[in-house]
Amino acid sequence: MADIHIRRDHRLGLSGARKVAWQWAEQAEADFDMRCTYAEGDDVDEVQFARSGVNGTLRVSADHFELDAKLGFLLGAFKEHIEGEIVKNLDQLLAAKKPAARKKK
Repeated sequence: MADIHIRRDHRLGLSGARKVAWQWAEQAEADFDMRCTYAEGDDVDEVQFARSGVNGTLRVSADHFELDAKLGFLLGAFKEHIEGEIVKNLDQLLAAKKPAARKKK
């Protein structure tokens, strides 16, 4: 089995992070045929995701996302590619939520 661990800090607060996490879960379901369940907590939310050959958790807090996934034997051979796609998707969602830079006068 291959393990994936990704952490991304953010400044969205828990409310903003929840929106990104919901988008991530919807995208994972649509693009990768994942089954996702979302559980809100007081300080940390968890998105559990699974499909044949992979399962894991995305933890969502006020200042970071932390994803841990386990890949089965067959998907383990594609760990680098899978990890790259997860990073790309999460980074794109986070970039879309960043406030625009203010122009200097």
